[in-house]
Amino acid sequence: MFMTYKNCKIHYTSQGEGETLVLLHGFLETLNMWDDFVDDISENRHVLCIDLLGHGKTESIGYIHSMEQMAEAVFAVLKHLNIKEISCVGHSMGGYVALALAEQQPDLVKDLCLMNSTFEADNHERKVLRARAAQMATSNYENLVRMSFTNLFAETSRKLFENNFKAALKVALNTTVQGFIAGHKGMAIRPNRLNAFKSITGKKAIVIGEKDWIVDKELLIEKTKDTATEIAVFSEGHMSHIENKSELSYFLLRFSEK
Repeated sequence: MFMTYKNCKIHYTSQGEGETLVLLHGFLETLNMWDDFVDDISENRHVLCIDLLGHGKTESIGYIHSMEQMAEAVFAVLKHLNIKEISCVGHSMGGYVALALAEQQPDLVKDLCLMNSTFEADNHERKVLRARAAQMATSNYENLVRMSFTNLFAETSRKLFENNFKAALKVALNTTVQGFIAGHKGMAIRPNRLNAFKSITGKKAIVIGEKDWIVDKELLIEKTKDTATEIAVFSEGHMSHIENKSELSYFLLRFSEK
């Protein structure tokens, strides 16, 4: 299904009935990353999956997609469907977008799970890497995406889940150069949103991969220790929906319970 936001087509899927759970994919992914989970969750929930700006079948609106702009596009879909309250799970960049949405619409997001994601802003080193990647994208795109995507998996997972890895890489390579650049630039300028995370009044959860070099596990645990946040630590890397699929499936079913 599609709706139009700022002359841009936004692609989304909708399945099931009841309270709404919004699933937001990460960078170089699409809403199809949730395919193996939606059927089970939608037995008791309305599940809404959205292709974020510059990803999947959703178009780009510029060369910088800030997390705020992405959140506004998500909110446009929710308004289109007349949805007033949601629970949300965001993978990696999708978690950044979910936090921006919670900050913009504090009465909208009831429950929030950051999956292989963080409320922290990029540090200086990470910003430099993103700027370099955005610059390289115009001349050496395929090799850049292959390198970036490979590093998201734990080394053992690349072999153990080889077919899933290749399928996910194919999706990543279908991301447009504009979507790649706009996403990196948008993530680089996002602020720290710990307060937005703490402000969630319902369930708060964080899924962490033990071998995920992108997310600082100790920092997340330390900064949420005085909050009612469930921390789920899985054995592998940044791509829990592939590397720890069964554990994540069980977790998402529990998180989506009323």
